[in-house]
Amino acid sequence: MSNDVSVFFFQKTPKTPQKIRYVYLRITVDGTPREKSTKRKWSADRWDQKLGRATGTKEDAKILNAYLDSKEAEVHKARLDLLNESMPITAQEIFERLDGRGTCKTTVLEEFKIHNDQMKALLRSEDKTDLDYAKGTHERYVTARSHVQDFIKFKYNRDDIHFSQLDYQFAKDYEFYLKTVRSCAHNTTLKYIANFKKIVLIAIEKKIIKDNPFARYKPKRQKIKKKALTWEELRVIEDYAFNVERLALVRDIFIFQCYTGLAYADVRGLTRDNIRRDNTGKLYIAGRRVKSKSDFIVPMLPTAIKIMNRYANHPDTLASNKVLPVISNQKMNAYLKEIGDLCGSALSTALGIRYVFPELNTHMARRTFASTVALNNGVPIVVVKEMLGHSTVQQTEDYAITEREYVHSSMQTLEEKIDERIKRDNQQQATVEKENTIEEIMMEMAVLQKKLDRLLFAKAV
Repeated sequence: MSNDVSVFFFQKTPKTPQKIRYVYLRITVDGTPREKSTKRKWSADRWDQKLGRATGTKEDAKILNAYLDSKEAEVHKARLDLLNESMPITAQEIFERLDGRGTCKTTVLEEFKIHNDQMKALLRSEDKTDLDYAKGTHERYVTARSHVQDFIKFKYNRDDIHFSQLDYQFAKDYEFYLKTVRSCAHNTTLKYIANFKKIVLIAIEKKIIKDNPFARYKPKRQKIKKKALTWEELRVIEDYAFNVERLALVRDIFIFQCYTGLAYADVRGLTRDNIRRDNTGKLYIAGRRVKSKSDFIVPMLPTAIKIMNRYANHPDTLASNKVLPVISNQKMNAYLKEIGDLCGSALSTALGIRYVFPELNTHMARRTFASTVALNNGVPIVVVKEMLGHSTVQQTEDYAITEREYVHSSMQTLEEKIDERIKRDNQQQATVEKENTIEEIMMEMAVLQKKLDRLLFAKAV
């Protein structure tokens, strides 16, 4: 577009004749007009509608024309400012500049950085556990800003843009960029866009922009089947004899998670102070989730207790009062991949077939606890919800992966209940039939007794 701007002042013809009328300013950009009152009144018989100016040489006409000249100059200056700032040039944008609005120079990446810096200042740590954000959350927003920055350079060849340049098409193009150039999966793409949308909403709250440019952008997440270990796979990992100490440590931490449902951040921050005893003397874990700050209580199963005791005298746990010497999440996941390869080979050898072992990661342990350890052994989902520290059952349902064995077990239980019901119904029917038969026999006996009585009476007579 050429961004041609024309300016014209005029008076509207009222429905009822009026001598004194308001003077209006019409700004037309590329053929699209927009008008607004200058809040100045002038006599209709002293106004030249073609020239758009007051007529005559009187002082009041000179003052009005000077004011209109200055407004026209302001319009062209606003256009030049918008052009220099690479902002979209529209009549609305120019009017906002004239009214003192729309002059905020805050850009997208600047506002994103402000948000991320504030988030960094509110990161939780071992001595500041009540702050708002986990380290991983901040890292995700840093990555999200980096993606937006790269996209702006890719699409606009600029270092930054203004919020007014955002629209529905920007969101669609950004989605396409993340999926193609950055090779992000669909749901990962939507997470990064959601991070960016938060910045846009902050800009709206700060009145940097008036409307949500992404209001019509409503993509849907793809439902992905999330994996948990089967009972057999869990047992293979437990029983595998590792010769490498680092793998044995990571295996133990992972298995501890599988039997407690703790997320990586929670097991890393777990201290001896979190281990309690109930009235019967049994151990349980009481704590608060790092991610959601929700409280949770998990009874300790024998396997988890055994692992905890194994590291009770480890130098790192003694020095920190931690339950386990947990290493970084990155190293945990890297070593878990090695563990998965070794256990997959062992299982393939034992079965005599090539067994594809699941790709292990720390979060799979939490799903394994919810599905394989808890739900598959009859623990109600509302109880699992409390142990996982979820706020709603719907969250837990997302973790509750129903395995084929669990479905078969449930169907077997259903079949047994149906068989039992049928047998009970048959017994009741047999009882009713038996009672009916006895009643019929008694009635027949009564009839025979009457006949016998009549015969005996006849003989006696």
